[in-house]
Amino acid sequence: MIRDRHNIIPATMALLLHVVILGSMIVAFDYARPTPFTPLAVKATLVQAVPEASPQPVVAEPEPEPVVEEPEPEPEPDNSEELRRQAEEEKRRQDALIEQKRLEELERQEREERERKEREEAERKKQEEEQRKREEAERREREEEEKEKKRLEAERKRQEDIQRQREENERLRRELEAEQRAAELEAEERRFAARSSAEMAAYQFAIAQKIRRSWAVPASAGPETRCSVRVTQLPGGEVVGVNIISCNGDAAVQRSVEAAIRRASPLPEPSNPELFDRNLTLNLTLDRED
Repeated sequence: MIRDRHNIIPATMALLLHVVILGSMIVAFDYARPTPFTPLAVKATLVQAVPEASPQPVVAEPEPEPVVEEPEPEPEPDNSEELRRQAEEEKRRQDALIEQKRLEELERQEREERERKEREEAERKKQEEEQRKREEAERREREEEEKEKKRLEAERKRQEDIQRQREENERLRRELEAEQRAAELEAEERRFAARSSAEMAAYQFAIAQKIRRSWAVPASAGPETRCSVRVTQLPGGEVVGVNIISCNGDAAVQRSVEAAIRRASPLPEPSNPELFDRNLTLNLTLDRED
């Protein structure tokens, strides 16, 4: 909408209104002026035909009727002052309407300007709020990224610590196993040496003697009966398992051998603890002692 800052349009409309009112007043004044009445004169000629045969008596020409002049109309009252007053009243009314329209237009423009400013302010606040939300979202995203980096770094360190601990445990395990193997080898060497000694022979002889005293030899056993038996014992000599490896006797002989070993429990203990063996292999015969 084009704004009329200098009020050119209202001024032009007022000028046109004044011209129209002035023209109306001039036309009304011409119609109000009295017009003189002019009577019309009537001339008439009487023509009478005269017959040729017999003359007619002469008739006197009637006198014309007198023309009565109508009185002139009274002049209409001069109402130019009323028209002027009405024109001024109309002008004031039109001016008031124009002023009212101008004020309404100003009010409308002010309202539109106020609404525009309110819209701009609302848009600015909206943009600021959106910017704040974007910045807040970016901040939270940076914080999440930083937390994730820290978590990944902590996880990496934890995995490295676990790996180092595993490697350390593996090293300790290998060292312990090496020490255990060395100890076992050393103990085995000592046991091997002890088994080859007279003490081992005396230990095995004592076990065989106790078993033979508990052996109820069945009638089916021959003089060449020989059984190889695996005996499992606990420290202290308690027998917990008997397994016949080989035996040339029948089932009765094998049952008698197992029963004799269990009756002989606990077995004699060696004088040297290093001679103790959890799993003993015993050879039992009837013709000779092993």
